[in-house]
Amino acid sequence: MESAGAAGAGGLREGDVKDTRAAIIRAGLEGLYRTGVHRLVRPFVAGMGAILTLHRVRPENDAPFRPNRGLEITPSFLDALLSALRASDVDLVSMDEAYERIVSGGSFRRFVALTFDDGYRDNRSYALPILQRHEVPFTLYAVPDFADGFGHMWWATLESAVGISDTLELVIDRERRTFDCTTLAAKDATFAVLYDYIRTRPTQTEIRAIEARVADASGVDPEDECRAQVMTWKELRAFAEEPLVTIGAHTLSHPILTRLDDDDAREEMEGSADAIESKLGRRPEHFAYPVGQPYAAGAREFELAREIGFKTAVTTRAGVIFPEHANHLTALPRISVNGSFQSLHYMDVLLSGAPTALKNGFRRVDAA
Repeated sequence: MESAGAAGAGGLREGDVKDTRAAIIRAGLEGLYRTGVHRLVRPFVAGMGAILTLHRVRPENDAPFRPNRGLEITPSFLDALLSALRASDVDLVSMDEAYERIVSGGSFRRFVALTFDDGYRDNRSYALPILQRHEVPFTLYAVPDFADGFGHMWWATLESAVGISDTLELVIDRERRTFDCTTLAAKDATFAVLYDYIRTRPTQTEIRAIEARVADASGVDPEDECRAQVMTWKELRAFAEEPLVTIGAHTLSHPILTRLDDDDAREEMEGSADAIESKLGRRPEHFAYPVGQPYAAGAREFELAREIGFKTAVTTRAGVIFPEHANHLTALPRISVNGSFQSLHYMDVLLSGAPTALKNGFRRVDAA
């Protein structure tokens, strides 16, 4: 592993690579929008609908160091997005309705289903009133450990640790490393290097161990970080009583499931449904894989979700929904509503299916 500030891929710093990737994505979306190509191909690649991934909704944060900003959008953008969707030729539906449409094979208008991962408190404070005003149903995928108050969100721990530190001294691969955090550029580089290092650890135990070292080095309490951001069971219980809300499962502790053995992966998935049923009185029928990329959820996890009995399970693999997904209900793709790309015309392009068709080589289903 390279120390923060060292050259990364292609001679760029890790933070620069991430920024360059975002710039390329923006340029691609902008190009499709300005040429109108996405409108021309929409009838062929838009499928029958789309499932959107959201995390946080809160007012603009002007803090200069916000490496997790992709996880949050502003209330005003959510409001504008829902207005635009309501004015378009799509139906805004619950995951139950999305499931029914996928399995029925009938002829419907295209649909959009909104989903929120993790159970952030701002979903209640800022998102819910907007969703109620627009009468939009949605699903929130809850993590029991988070609601219990002893969960760990390592990406949040890392952001806080880097943000408050001038340096971080950590033992990495049996070597003591010093990571520079004195400037904004140094913080961005350190966060990027450690983020990639943590998420690629081969076991969940190692991920937790690295987070503990980061927390100890900075004085950050991971459980305090989680409690400050995520709804408690009491809050979730009141939230779940809202008619527009469906509560889904998102594992017990938010691990990368592929880093677990078969028994532990099943316990994380099935145990989350058991805990939610016990606390909220209704067993969740929909599931979201933590992280959700191919390295975090694959064929084994898709089969486990089927065996456990979830009606649907969503990934974060980019894509829209096609009739063929009726045979892959536990490997459904989603479209990310990313805080780094808050633009209605970007969303118009994404919902056309054009970018994901190109990305996926025009394959309709990615369930391997």
